[in-house]
Amino acid sequence: MSTTGSATAPLPAQKRRILRLFRPYRRSLLFVASLVVGSSLVSLVNPFLIREIMDVALPQGRTGLLSVLALGMIVVSIATSTFNVWQTHVSAKIGQLVMHDLRTAVYEHLQRMSLAFFTRTRTGEVQSRIAHDIGGMQVTVTTTATALVSDVTIVVATTTAMALLDWRLTIASLVILPAFVWVSRHVGDERRVITRDRQRQFADLSSIVQESLSVSGIMLGHTMGRARSLTDNFALQSRKLTEIEVRASTAGLWYQSTIWVVMASMPAVIYWVAGLTGSGGHMAISIGALVAFTTLQQALFRPAQRLLTIGIDLQSSLELFGRIFEYLDLPVDVAEPEHPVEPKELRGEVRMRGIGFSYASAERPTLDGVDVTVPAGRSLAIVGETGSGKTTLSYLIPRLYDPTSGTVTIDGVDVRDLSFATLAATVGVVSQETYLFHATVADNLRFAKPEATDEELVAAARIAQIHDYLMSLPDGYDTVVGERGYRFSGGEKQRLAIARAILRDPPILVLDEATSALDTQTEQAVQGAIDAASAGRTTITVAHRLSTIRDADEIIVLDRGRVAERGTHDELLSLGGHYATLVNRDTEMAVALR
Repeated sequence: MSTTGSATAPLPAQKRRILRLFRPYRRSLLFVASLVVGSSLVSLVNPFLIREIMDVALPQGRTGLLSVLALGMIVVSIATSTFNVWQTHVSAKIGQLVMHDLRTAVYEHLQRMSLAFFTRTRTGEVQSRIAHDIGGMQVTVTTTATALVSDVTIVVATTTAMALLDWRLTIASLVILPAFVWVSRHVGDERRVITRDRQRQFADLSSIVQESLSVSGIMLGHTMGRARSLTDNFALQSRKLTEIEVRASTAGLWYQSTIWVVMASMPAVIYWVAGLTGSGGHMAISIGALVAFTTLQQALFRPAQRLLTIGIDLQSSLELFGRIFEYLDLPVDVAEPEHPVEPKELRGEVRMRGIGFSYASAERPTLDGVDVTVPAGRSLAIVGETGSGKTTLSYLIPRLYDPTSGTVTIDGVDVRDLSFATLAATVGVVSQETYLFHATVADNLRFAKPEATDEELVAAARIAQIHDYLMSLPDGYDTVVGERGYRFSGGEKQRLAIARAILRDPPILVLDEATSALDTQTEQAVQGAIDAASAGRTTITVAHRLSTIRDADEIIVLDRGRVAERGTHDELLSLGGHYATLVNRDTEMAVALR
């Protein structure tokens, strides 16, 4: 994928940015920290109780003391479990809220991106960032903060308790910690590289699934006889992901295995050291204290090992955070104004002055010096050869793109000074590619106007010449249209899109070849309905079939991004130029199809 994002931030800055994600929940984090510290400190009581049992209560036969100490161990277990339940519940809630904030922030930011971003980015890539990247951070975000505080507290407290029991054995126990740290850093660096490769492969696999298993993808694969090759390609990419997952699971396994062996051997080392430091057949430490020390030692190594694992997980997660931050840092090239202008009255006059526009990859400008004025309530038709800039020009009015040069104004206000809400309420668009959600007809129509009544839906559908057909369906307006509307024909989808635009009742209507998918008879019926709906409304039509724009108040002909001709239908025909050539060709094609 090619995206124009910021370079990966330095690690310290990235870590600070991650910490800022938890700032709204700092009070809850303090509560969790207090629970963790309390749990960690309470759990340290048991070894000292064990020492008293073995050195005092049992040898001296003090059953009363033994009962009290045993009861104390039970109370410690209950208290520790209670602390753990509460800290797990609160920390999980905090983690999920942080995940929610991240998902919402990414989705909101992507909603602000211009059409240009989505034309150069695979949908599967976007889905992978939101699903796999953020999902991959879930364990780290939900448990790391708690585990970090808990394990640090245990390590510090346990080390202190061990030193109080015997400082020499404590030093012997801590000798191997530097090796633990080195292994953690080495394995963490390796895991971070693997994580980057894994998420990229996830994105590739998601894109394949999204493209090849959509309705359009299945149709194309079947009709082209490519189902087998598509399956082979998926299997190849899946195999690559499998190999990466195996690498992720086994990275640093031998290093960590060595550490586990060392940890398991440490009690034997402590017993040996304790025996060597004694004199005259007596150890320098009592049996009870020695058992308490080895118990503390095991309690030390477990959180120490977890801290190293957390370090490895954090380094892996940094790559995931980096990919999410890359999306959040994408510049918004069509930004909403900080102080939008709210027009007092919307009449619908559209002016385009000195319009120039260039796509990033284009060798020449798509539009160059276009000047057009459409008075309020009048109609403009835009015609021209494929690639002449018709659709691009129409997309500048609702600000799907911003012009490279020049201005587009509505009632004298630059569209860049209007809020997106005002602009959306002012300009209705019906594009040549109709998109319908996998929902009911009524839900798809109400996407334009959520508060619309059933009567308003019917009125809009009647204008678009689709009401009678909908009523012939068993479920009527409650019919589910299917993914991307594939339960409906192209003409039916187009009429639903027209009804959806009409429902909003905008003063300006942009039709980008809105009747291109209709047969001649249906086109004439819908065109008549559109003409009726356009009364008193500024209408800008990008025309493919020139028969639909004969009555337009003005027609402009684009040629290589410039206005080559302008006038009414009759005026342009009399010129015998570009428009006349297009009309003659259109007529010949219509005759040939009869």
